[in-house]
Amino acid sequence: MTRIGPAAIVGLVCLAVAVALAGCSGTGDDPTPARAEVSVPGATEVVTPSAVATTSATPTTRTVAVPSGFTAGVAVYDRQAAAFTVRHNADQRFRSASLVKLLIAVDYLLTHRTIPAADKPRLDIMLSRSDDAAASHFYTLGGRTAVIARMNALLGIDVVPPTAPRTGWGSTEVSAAHLVRVYRYLLDEAPPHIGQYVVGRLRTGTFTRCGTDGYDQSFGIPTAFAGQPWAAKQGWYEFAAAPKTCRSATPAALAVEAAAPVGAAPVDWTGEALHTTGIVGPNDRSIVVVLTVHPRGTSYATATAAVTAFAKALPLTG
Repeated sequence: MTRIGPAAIVGLVCLAVAVALAGCSGTGDDPTPARAEVSVPGATEVVTPSAVATTSATPTTRTVAVPSGFTAGVAVYDRQAAAFTVRHNADQRFRSASLVKLLIAVDYLLTHRTIPAADKPRLDIMLSRSDDAAASHFYTLGGRTAVIARMNALLGIDVVPPTAPRTGWGSTEVSAAHLVRVYRYLLDEAPPHIGQYVVGRLRTGTFTRCGTDGYDQSFGIPTAFAGQPWAAKQGWYEFAAAPKTCRSATPAALAVEAAAPVGAAPVDWTGEALHTTGIVGPNDRSIVVVLTVHPRGTSYATATAAVTAFAKALPLTG
């Protein structure tokens, strides 16, 4: 009797089903797995079955409806899932106002592992109470726009430094996506003397309700997420008619940047800028960035109430 080996049997099977199958391998491996089109809400790409299994736990990135009355760039990043849960105009640029103080602080700390006694009070108040005079000191010390160039190189971002006729640090152009990158660096990449120090000045208990310029900076994240752990860096610009009635200890003499002239630019230079950014939740899970600009003449009370309500409604996790 002639014995037929396993390889011959496989060959016969392949021949018999050639009409039904495009190929057959004696190893059982398919080098070109079939691609399956999977319908994912909001997505148009074709994905493989393995990709579906990999991303099934990833939060869906959502857009949000911004109420009429202001323009917003929004990003919420879930650090546990390593994914955005909200993106809305996340790459749109806004006048940074005081948010650039985060970059100024990081730049300074990169070359000052030990903070000189004369500089520490300035650095503390620049972050916790958004002091402008301290920011001007460190910005000038770092070479002004050279600070922005170094931070762009470090973080791989493209923040636009101030240009004439707007040369003050508050006219740096930033996006919500830029700020998410900054917070990810502080939380996950920076040496402790940078990351822990900067974030520590923004946390509950260190963050001070009153800015040194008399504005109440407890809008947005600090109020919207008062029941959770949080850290926040706020920003505001213009609001010239606002009552500067918020008072805390140790008020500082400020070097106030002059109002910017009106000009055509992608950034809205004429509106009232109001930003809330930071970290929310146990284990610093969510990075939250809300950049807004309101029509010129909007009151500070109206703008802060709108931003707080908007922040409170954001979905933080998938």
